[in-house]
Amino acid sequence: MNKSLVSNLRGAASLFFYIVNTLFWVIPIFMMAFFKLLVPWRPFRKFCDRVLNGSANFWIWFNNLNQNIFANVTFRVFGAKDLDPGSWYLVVSNHQSWIDILVLQRIFHRKIPFLKFFLKKELFWLPVIGQAWWALDFPFMKRYSRSFLEKNPHLKGRDLAVTRKACEKFKTIPVSVMNFAEGTRFTPRKHARQDSPYRRLLKPRAGGIAFVLGAMGQHLASFIDVTIAYPDGVQTFWDFLCGRVAEIRVQVRVLPITPAMLGDYFNDDSFRDLFQTWVNTLWEQKDRCIEELLSLHPRPASGDVPHALSPACEPFPVLENSLMTKSTGAAAS
Repeated sequence: MNKSLVSNLRGAASLFFYIVNTLFWVIPIFMMAFFKLLVPWRPFRKFCDRVLNGSANFWIWFNNLNQNIFANVTFRVFGAKDLDPGSWYLVVSNHQSWIDILVLQRIFHRKIPFLKFFLKKELFWLPVIGQAWWALDFPFMKRYSRSFLEKNPHLKGRDLAVTRKACEKFKTIPVSVMNFAEGTRFTPRKHARQDSPYRRLLKPRAGGIAFVLGAMGQHLASFIDVTIAYPDGVQTFWDFLCGRVAEIRVQVRVLPITPAMLGDYFNDDSFRDLFQTWVNTLWEQKDRCIEELLSLHPRPASGDVPHALSPACEPFPVLENSLMTKSTGAAAS
């Protein structure tokens, strides 16, 4: 049988089971979200949150099983140690493909609390899955352009209000707050339009990271820095389903959150400059880390392989004591 036909049949079967799995688990998710809305008693709502997150974790477990059967991909994960599913985390990653979300859900499943993303408001209208994200308390953000805000100044700060409200909810039960600091998926066209100083990354947006740290810093156990690399090039979600993505490499760094990282990013100019310097440093290291991940020796036969990357990808000292004071550019915003 034609190899392309076989891979497309594999993809169709995988997609079918993703859909069936999603439709199955949204039933208890929607039911529990309804009861949560109906009964405003805080202990009961906290119980509902645990059931909702538990259902979501089972959904991810079956998705991971689907990948084991159909995706035919080898995951090489370095550094995902000393994690606690009962703690709070801020997770920051580079973003190249929709596959990134499946990668993050897979490598952190049962190792840290359920990942919650900040989503574009338009994604709420995705059939079934958009409403499931709402039921699971994923915050939806409405993005406004600078020119639009200049014409409608009363809407300035609306995203911050949504973020603040979400962070208050996140304090009630262990959660992993996920942030793609680039704000969008990497493409060569976007990279050129930004004139990004990084070879394989877009410019990071420091404000979202700073706000979550400021709002939840006392609850967060650690800052998790994730770097994802695709040795055979970034491919589509359909390619992933069809088993055409042979290998994915991920570096995970668990970094401390220090008091120097907590401040008023939007009103303290000095802190904002320091924090942007820190994020730029992080992104410079992440750029080098991608190069190292791509240059590793040929893939292993199977399974995750423990590996120590060179010092360029080790936790950097800026996080151990205080923020750096020497500027390294103005890429973050």
